[in-house]
Amino acid sequence: MITANSCVFCAIATGAARATVVREWPDTIAIRAEPGVSADGHVLVIPRAHVVSAIDDHTIAGLVASRAAQLAVELGWDELNMIDNVGRAASQTVMHYHRHIVRRRAGDGLQLPWPQRQA
Repeated sequence: MITANSCVFCAIATGAARATVVREWPDTIAIRAEPGVSADGHVLVIPRAHVVSAIDDHTIAGLVASRAAQLAVELGWDELNMIDNVGRAASQTVMHYHRHIVRRRAGDGLQLPWPQRQA
């Protein structure tokens, strides 16, 4: 089980581990995703408090959603995905809540983590 003492995102939030910081707030931090994870313009918005997933604390989930939207506006991103993964079966790989924001452009070729069905 991951605890705040062994959590990489907790370490980043306290400055004990390195990351490329995009924006900081007293309660939240936004970092660039590691190269090769997705695409240019992939940012993670992470609460400083250790919460496993978006459904474990609705107040923190709302705060992170608000910070992610604020950051997207500040960056001038008007087309993007905002994604929360909850649990391993849903592709959550770090058990500390984080919201992905991924800038999108027409023809960028990025696929969402699920297949697209024809209507």
